[in-house]
Amino acid sequence: MRAVVQRVSQARVLIKSRQVAKIGPGFLVLLGVGKNDEAEKVKQLAKKIVGLRVMADKEGKMNNSLQNVSGQMLVVSQFTLYADTKKGNRPSFINAADPVKAKDFYNLFIKEVESLGIKVEQGVFQAFMQVELSNDGPVTIILES
Repeated sequence: MRAVVQRVSQARVLIKSRQVAKIGPGFLVLLGVGKNDEAEKVKQLAKKIVGLRVMADKEGKMNNSLQNVSGQMLVVSQFTLYADTKKGNRPSFINAADPVKAKDFYNLFIKEVESLGIKVEQGVFQAFMQVELSNDGPVTIILES
C-alpha cells in the first residue's frame, strides 16, 4: 500500500460541485492499494499513520499524533499512486490492485483508523472527485507498506 499523508488545517471532497466529505485539522490521506498487498499490511499502515507525530504541540514543534490532538482524517482512494512511468509518457497502472480488492482494503483501512479513535471522512471510491485542502506547514509524508 502507498499513502500520501498531508497535514491539513482543513480538507474536503466535492463531486459535481457537491460536498461529500469535510474535515478540520488532521490528515488528508491519499491511499493506493497494490495488487500484491496483504490485509495485515492495512492494519500496520493505519496504526503508523495515526501514530505519526507531526501535529504541532504548544511550542509549534511536531510532537503530537492525531490521537493527541483529536485530529480528523479524510481518506481518498488513489490508484494513480501505482503509476509506472518507466516506459514512455503514458502511465501504466498494472501494479494497482483490481477495484474489488482495492475497495475492500480501502474500507478495512478506514475501519482500522476508526478503531484507533480517529474520526474519519472519506471520498467516494472510483468517483471523479475534486479534493480541496489547506496544507498545514506544509507537511507531506509518503509511506509504503
